[in-house]
Amino acid sequence: MEKAKVAYLLKHGYNEFRPKVALFDMDGVLYDSMPNHAKAWRESMASYGLDMSEEDAYAFEGMRGFETIKIVAGKQWGREISDDESADMYRVKSDCYSACPVAMMMTGTYALQQEMRRSGLDIGVVTGSGQHSLLERVKSDYQGLVNENIFVTALNIKKGKPAPDPYLKGMQLAGTMPWETVVVENAPLGVRAGVAAGAFTVAVNTGPLPDEMLLKEGADLLFHSMDEFRSELHRILSPYTK
Repeated sequence: MEKAKVAYLLKHGYNEFRPKVALFDMDGVLYDSMPNHAKAWRESMASYGLDMSEEDAYAFEGMRGFETIKIVAGKQWGREISDDESADMYRVKSDCYSACPVAMMMTGTYALQQEMRRSGLDIGVVTGSGQHSLLERVKSDYQGLVNENIFVTALNIKKGKPAPDPYLKGMQLAGTMPWETVVVENAPLGVRAGVAAGAFTVAVNTGPLPDEMLLKEGADLLFHSMDEFRSELHRILSPYTK
């Protein structure tokens, strides 16, 4: 574990790692919702004659929906689509998602957050989603754990993941510096955003993508479940000075 911390400090040029807040992605981290998203992406884009596989959905996860559509449609249609077109298509995708069964809370995340809170960490959410129903559900399901004042969504940022902006905004709301921040992600683009923001970025691979896709984006640690992450939590959270 100390090797990971040393590598993190060297990578970013920091002198210490002293975590005070954990910033969680939502889909695939707080909820086991990615299978529903993948199905909704595939079906909604097919209705426009676009090919978007479920693996594509996992690879794009974390990016704001209308930006994903602009990339996918732009490549396959050979033209840049307008914001209005993208917004209309995203509404269709959202409707497809709403028709899916309700996604369960991700196994182990609640217990992980309980342990984090007992360890003195504040907890925030940084998601590319802008769906009010999902965001309100987080506040209900993780009540008493997630700080509602540290909530970054597609509605309050201009540049989404993989840009560092969402996590930088999360740090601003939390009042922390990068070396005081742990990012919890499941997607390559989200890992890239956390690393670019300078945070200690933990990847939990809850989907079908190979570990290498997360590691090559710079994840400082990788686990395969929230329970595995929790088993190492105290070692991860112990401060380290170079």
